Amino acid sequence: MPIIQSKSFTGDQVFSVIIQSKSFTPNQVFSVTHFHGYKSKWHLSGISGCSRVSLPLHMDINDPSKRSLRSKLISSQIAEKMGDVEEMGEVVEEHSWDSPDSGSYEAAMEALSSFITRQKRGDKSVALPGKYSKLERMMMYIKVLGLEEKISGLRIIHVAGTKGKGSTCAFSEAILRECGFRTGFFTSPHLVDVRERFRIDGLDISEEKFLQYFWDCWNQLRDNVTEELPMPPLFQFLTVMAFQIFTCEKVDVAIIEVGLGGRRDSTNVIKEPVVCGITSLGMDHTDVLGDTLEKIASHKAGIFKPNAPAFTVPQLPEAMDAINERAQQLGIPLGVVSPLRCEDFNGLQLSLAGDHQFINAGLAVALCKSWLQHTGNRGKLFAKEDHKAHLPDAFLRGLSSARLSGRAQIVNDSIPKCSNIASGDLIFHLDGAHSPESMKACAKWFSEAVKQHKNSTLWSPVNSFCTNQLTDAHCQNGFGHAENGNHSKNVKQILLFNCMDVRNPHVLLQQLITTCASSGIHFSKALFVPSMSTCNKVVSGSTVPSLNGSKSNLSWQFYQQSIWDKINGNDPHLEKEIAEKTGGFRSFALENSLYDNSNVCHSRSEVIPSLPLALKWLRDCVKDSPSLRLQVLVTGSLHLVGDVLKLLRR
Repeated sequence: MPIIQSKSFTGDQVFSVIIQSKSFTPNQVFSVTHFHGYKSKWHLSGISGCSRVSLPLHMDINDPSKRSLRSKLISSQIAEKMGDVEEMGEVVEEHSWDSPDSGSYEAAMEALSSFITRQKRGDKSVALPGKYSKLERMMMYIKVLGLEEKISGLRIIHVAGTKGKGSTCAFSEAILRECGFRTGFFTSPHLVDVRERFRIDGLDISEEKFLQYFWDCWNQLRDNVTEELPMPPLFQFLTVMAFQIFTCEKVDVAIIEVGLGGRRDSTNVIKEPVVCGITSLGMDHTDVLGDTLEKIASHKAGIFKPNAPAFTVPQLPEAMDAINERAQQLGIPLGVVSPLRCEDFNGLQLSLAGDHQFINAGLAVALCKSWLQHTGNRGKLFAKEDHKAHLPDAFLRGLSSARLSGRAQIVNDSIPKCSNIASGDLIFHLDGAHSPESMKACAKWFSEAVKQHKNSTLWSPVNSFCTNQLTDAHCQNGFGHAENGNHSKNVKQILLFNCMDVRNPHVLLQQLITTCASSGIHFSKALFVPSMSTCNKVVSGSTVPSLNGSKSNLSWQFYQQSIWDKINGNDPHLEKEIAEKTGGFRSFALENSLYDNSNVCHSRSEVIPSLPLALKWLRDCVKDSPSLRLQVLVTGSLHLVGDVLKLLRR
């Protein structure tokens, strides 16, 4: 076993260690027995291809019974073929907080939560100290990690947009992976677990690798903190961590989704992308990006770079003019891509549901073709004389297998076997729409799902919960068929809604109601609930939420409810039509409801103090009424969708 020697020190002093062995292996545990009689263990987490080794140290010198996590750092070099330490360095004392295990995932979540700022989006009164801009600090963080030259080697596809950028990136990743390339995909936000933001070859990064890269980045950045360069906020840290992961994992292509905007987004430190794309644009994040479509488009086009071709989809004239202007300034070609058509798929179906996905898929195909061409790989898949005539099989496989949680996703509730609820009686339709344009697309998708249910003789939604992929041979755009359909069911549509307070709930709800009503779809009841997720803490996907109602302020939910009631109450003819179509809610309201039964039966909207209580109430409804089937649309916020997925997964 290698010997670790240390200078004598007290708990608050900086100290150094020397590893006298040059033949350690990564993940080796070192026993340390000379710290005033207290025995601890250091875990040496070497990461292949990286230049540093992290030693998280559990130790409280003054009180061994109260262990605290201290993140330590050794500067070192790891030889490519052997795990030799070629340079010795110092271990520096740094941030500490209570944690039973520095290698635990929960400890990393606590550390990650410390990056969350209390600044509200659009609030310019609060900013990080120092004279540097956000992108200047980002470049400094990248230099600290030694990534400045390595990023260009990632051969990046950079995608911005108001709606559809996550889906476009997911399609692009799946296509290039099916073409045989090793892929990296950085997306945001995560729904259940932060590891969803980092995909390697189509899979979320493993917990083990996440911990290795997290502490490696944490330690290096913390070791270089100054008054002018503080630790980064959450998204900036996750962005530099993505670059670290993808360079160390030696991906062939990195698909990078912009977080917000484009020009000043943290991802816009990419200097030499292979190709850039802009998805459909709309009025969103106006507090940050501007109050006109032209201003928003100008921000999005800020990701364009010299010598990198760009693509977009058909836009409104004011948006297209701004995008064109930026492309002309840089002297780069700009392609406007048409949506794909059903006949392009040779009988296959897009894996992501909704007609709007044909737009996103078309852009993804253009981005991937351009990437293949500019990286010298196009000839492997396209014959010169036939490259526009059809899509290669690899493209079709990617388009039919791409996955993205919380976007037009259908999930059967996993009812315990001891329950008398039939499979398919409680169906969740999840879509994180939170802008007017995306809400319209969501409403169209949900209406189509409801109509397909009505028209199908044997129907049950795909339970894509575990894999988020359509694996059944009969699945089509989020719908599937099963042998246990039941036409005697009384089917009702329920809305489960919440949006962030920076959104306009009147615009969102009006769009939802109007679009659904145009297809003859009306909600029997709307439930308004607070999200479980908090903006000041990152938790793991295994964190179990409390089933008890929260004591949070529900004024925002009551406000959304009042808007809903006002929209529905403004049209007496619509009110009568809905009442006739739904038959009221009394027929399946619980006699022993969580709330006053008179209110639940007669009101078509309700504020429920917590999401777990809302889920329990829905389950109780179908349990007490065997003839009932509920189709629940969960929308308004990706945070809400993620919370529902977390509860269902539990």
